Amino acid sequence: MENQLSFVVKLLIMSAFVSVLIKYAGPLWPLPATDTNALILVLSPTVIMAIALLWRFQTQKQN
Repeated sequence: MENQLSFVVKLLIMSAFVSVLIKYAGPLWPLPATDTNALILVLSPTVIMAIALLWRFQTQKQN
């Protein structure tokens, strides 16, 4: 239970950090408003989390 709780807390902290980074550091990098850029920005958190969870699954599978 404690291991799952620590994972959720780490996930919430990382999510908050990314949110703050997007809010305050995002305007420093002017990106053109294209469909491709919007798709990348919308799908990248999902892809990153999928990779992280797959990596975690692979390491648990080996143990």
